[in-house]
Amino acid sequence: MFDHFVWSVLAVPVLVVALVTLLADRLPPSPAAKVLAWSAAGAALASLLNVAAFTVKAVAEIPFVAGLFGWSYRTVIADTGHVRWVPWLCVLLTGWAAVAAVRVVRRHRGGRAWALGLGGVAAGDGVVVVPGTEVEAFAVPGRPGHVVVTAGMRQALDDEQYAALLAHERAHLEQDHPRLMLLSDLAGAVHPALRWVSGRVGYLVERAADEHAATVIGDRRVLARAIGAAALAAHGRPALRSSGPFASFAGARRPGAIPLRVAALLAQARGGRLWPAAVPAVLAASSLVWTGEALYDLVELLVLAHG
Repeated sequence: MFDHFVWSVLAVPVLVVALVTLLADRLPPSPAAKVLAWSAAGAALASLLNVAAFTVKAVAEIPFVAGLFGWSYRTVIADTGHVRWVPWLCVLLTGWAAVAAVRVVRRHRGGRAWALGLGGVAAGDGVVVVPGTEVEAFAVPGRPGHVVVTAGMRQALDDEQYAALLAHERAHLEQDHPRLMLLSDLAGAVHPALRWVSGRVGYLVERAADEHAATVIGDRRVLARAIGAAALAAHGRPALRSSGPFASFAGARRPGAIPLRVAALLAQARGGRLWPAAVPAVLAASSLVWTGEALYDLVELLVLAHG
């Protein structure tokens, strides 16, 4: 079983991060965000199942537990006797991953509950304007989802720029970006190496929404000016919240993201080859298949120990 641990827990997540580093800026942002988020989620799931399998093995090594199920604890230990520390390390990793994943889910759910409790004035077409001098706007998922805009943000933009902002935030809802962010955040919670992917996915969903909004309004420069005006107006002002799962129109998780987004909009839209996106996806899929074999090996080991 140790070879499965090496591949799915140690190797694949690091390889996925390396591929994300190479590919993230070379792919069209919308498909890149989807592929990288799901690839990270697949790699994280494979890693979690592997450490969970080793956690079961660690428990089966306890003589009292083995006696209850009629297993030979010596047989269970012998399978990875040369690396006896691995099963017990996995016990700690399983607990840590479970706690971290619960925190991510609670943060996303709590953020949505907080946003729904803001109140505000419905401005039509799923837009809610919240009073205050803060300069923020973000999309809140749900059935239906809606866009929250502060009065400070509305005052900072002219009518054209405001229309561009709404097109950007609606793109988040239409393209299911909150789900991609939840997937990438969960991947980062389960495996520390994948936390960096979460930041890249956060940037890519903003770029994807930018490109969609630019197509809708038909003017890339208007959207670029809107992003710049919102960022300048938000500078030095207090935030509407201290933390949450929603990225504000005037900010992003990645440092320096605003200048990069503006520069990309001022440049001509360019396509990109999609086939490289298959590489991290295939890597994550191979890890899941390898993990299935690890679970099968665990069952075989317990059967052997019982015999």
